[in-house]
Amino acid sequence: MKYYLYILKSKTSDKYYTGISEDVERRLEFHNTREKGFTSRYRPWEVVFKKEFENKAEAIRAERNVKRWKSKLMIEKLIKQEIEIPE
Repeated sequence: MKYYLYILKSKTSDKYYTGISEDVERRLEFHNTREKGFTSRYRPWEVVFKKEFENKAEAIRAERNVKRWKSKLMIEKLIKQEIEIPE
């Protein structure tokens, strides 16, 4: 089953959120309507990056690598396709 790494950007502040899902549009709707955590404070969100993976394990590995960056600059370079997610 395909999984996707996705990055959301808040339309109201300069915040990004990284996650994985089988259905990115469904997750976006969840973050924009029902989520009570971090994403609820910075609504609305839009998808600015999406990459497909063959399985959940690969998507999780990529998500962990991106979250390790802790740098907005690196995330923005990924979105612009100036860099790749490290293996």
